[in-house]
Amino acid sequence: MAQVEILLPKMGESVNEATIVEWLKQEGDAIEEDEFIVNIATDKVDNEVPSEFEGVLVKKLFNEGDVVKVGQAFAIIETDAEVETPVVEPVAKLVEEAVLESVAPPSSNNSNLPVDLPLVEISKTDSNGRFYSPLVRTIAKKEGIGMNELAAIKGSGQNLRVTKGDMISYLEIRDTVPKTIPQPTVTTLASAPTPVKKVTKANVPLYEGDEIIEMDRMRKLIADHMVMSKQTSPHVTSYVEADVTNIVLWRNRIKDEFLKREGEKITYTPIFMEAIIKAIKDFPMVNVSVDGTNIIKRKNINLGMATALPSGNLIVPVIKKADQYSLIGLTKQVNNLVQKARNNKLEPDDIAGGTYTVTNVGTFGNIMGTPIISQPQVAILAVGIIRKKPVVIETPNGDVIGIRHMMYLSHAYDHRVVDGALGGMFVKRVAEYLEKFELNRDI
Repeated sequence: MAQVEILLPKMGESVNEATIVEWLKQEGDAIEEDEFIVNIATDKVDNEVPSEFEGVLVKKLFNEGDVVKVGQAFAIIETDAEVETPVVEPVAKLVEEAVLESVAPPSSNNSNLPVDLPLVEISKTDSNGRFYSPLVRTIAKKEGIGMNELAAIKGSGQNLRVTKGDMISYLEIRDTVPKTIPQPTVTTLASAPTPVKKVTKANVPLYEGDEIIEMDRMRKLIADHMVMSKQTSPHVTSYVEADVTNIVLWRNRIKDEFLKREGEKITYTPIFMEAIIKAIKDFPMVNVSVDGTNIIKRKNINLGMATALPSGNLIVPVIKKADQYSLIGLTKQVNNLVQKARNNKLEPDDIAGGTYTVTNVGTFGNIMGTPIISQPQVAILAVGIIRKKPVVIETPNGDVIGIRHMMYLSHAYDHRVVDGALGGMFVKRVAEYLEKFELNRDI
């Protein structure tokens, strides 16, 4: 039997570590392949980690409450399954190999000549964090299926993982599927992370009756991310006021019918998102990221929305390719992600890949806010509370004062790549789309 290490898999964009919350299996317990071993928590979501192999848990390398890095071994399993190379080997053998290597004479058989390398390298997880079992990786290597091709295979397993059956089904139709040649990854100096200046801790005095409350794990990580964002991006905020009377009247008119027909409540959020998506298409340079001195222009519009968790912390689930949804589709996506957030059911993929974010500060009764950009994005839009106000209305017969439903929009953007003209025109365009909302629109 071989002993293998179980590594903490990649769990989404910007997630580098996780805290072990609860061991679901104890040393000596039998484990099925894909059976969950441990509950973990990140700064984004809580999740369960499955076993890559069938076998017996022989060693827990961390205790509950410990922090584990992505790619770090956290458990050892003894298994009869076919393993490419046992990760855990006897110490004596490792020492023996190290000694032999240290005293071995230089090779004289043309060691400078290139050696034959495998044409296909299959990682345990892909760039999106999807995990591939040893059996799937073995089939992929044998059939010459690269990571790009593997990522395109639709999975039917837990969290859309690819199973043996999926691989067999794919191989039967593989010749009819267009192949994508993976491009080599080139690392340049510009790709190196920008060093963050260390912030000196302030000297905070304590007074009589003060209470010290330690931040929870998520609050600490949110705090670090917010400080990093302000240090990375020079923030500028532009404001406009929008007349959303038509939207308020339309929603009041159709919300009961919508609920009855679709089984979903329609809020203002998907309506705001629809306007933001249209404005991003008009001004695509707000849908970018900065990598050193390079600007990455995003093809997809992956719209994040700041959502409150039961703990009071905020999280940003993402609607992928949001521009491909109708207003009804956006409504269903918003409601689904909000419900998952409230029930702590969000998965890593639900919060990964955002390219632009909207936050509704009006939920808390605020008229406007100055939001902090969610890195590596370059802009974020805050929508305030909708209030009735007396407003000057231009008519063919002159100006009149009327009661209108008004709302402030606050657009914070990274001044390294978004200038005031672009940032200001973008938020003004969002307001224009909101004001032009068709009062007699069908649902």
